Amino acid sequence: MEHIVDSINELKEHFTAKMADFHTQMSKAPPSITTYGLAAEFSVFRSFIMMALGSLQQQVGMLVQHIDKIETHSRREMLLLHGVPDSKSEDTVAALVKAVTDHIQDPGFVCATDIARCHRLGRVREKPRPILVKFNDLAVRNRVWHAKSKLKGSGRTLAEFLTKPRHDAFLTARQRLGVSRCWTRGGCVIVLDRDGKQHSITTMAELNVICPAAATPEAPASAPAPKEAKTAGDVASSAKARVKRVPRK
Repeated sequence: MEHIVDSINELKEHFTAKMADFHTQMSKAPPSITTYGLAAEFSVFRSFIMMALGSLQQQVGMLVQHIDKIETHSRREMLLLHGVPDSKSEDTVAALVKAVTDHIQDPGFVCATDIARCHRLGRVREKPRPILVKFNDLAVRNRVWHAKSKLKGSGRTLAEFLTKPRHDAFLTARQRLGVSRCWTRGGCVIVLDRDGKQHSITTMAELNVICPAAATPEAPASAPAPKEAKTAGDVASSAKARVKRVPRK
């Protein structure tokens, strides 16, 4: 963070000095100054601005990634449970515990004392809202996460609570590579490229390096309908229609 602040302050001071120098030169220049010197100064100024914007963009990108890492770390004890029906006066903690233990078939697998907080996400709608749960202990969270395969076929699914950049990268990776070639682990998106090599990514930029959008296989264009073969009568009629009439004199 200190490096980013120092870099921005340095750019600000350099920009201020350049603008002051340019203003001084313009003030001292005689009225008959040619536009050649002005164009040269503007070219230098434009190059500096582009360099400054590129540096700021890089620094902001680093800041965004740093914040994303901090937010991901704060979510490491959290999971999302999908597919549990809503009810008006439900006990969300009890509903989550029941949904998990009923299919894992272990009453002591997780209990209410293992949960720090638990609530629904989003507005009420026809589709059941997911339940966000934060466990008191990371070990309990990992135990529940590793047992997610036992929920298969129950209509309930467990998912990691990803940040928006990582969630967007995950959804895009599934579209480009297929559902079976993408999963999450520890807040990171794991993908298998077209050669079967495994990669761990966190941003769209990293995904574009592995699987560019242009490389996504597209559905083949529909072939034009085959033309029907012309019969002898059709050919004769067509030839007759093309005969030019010669007017009688």
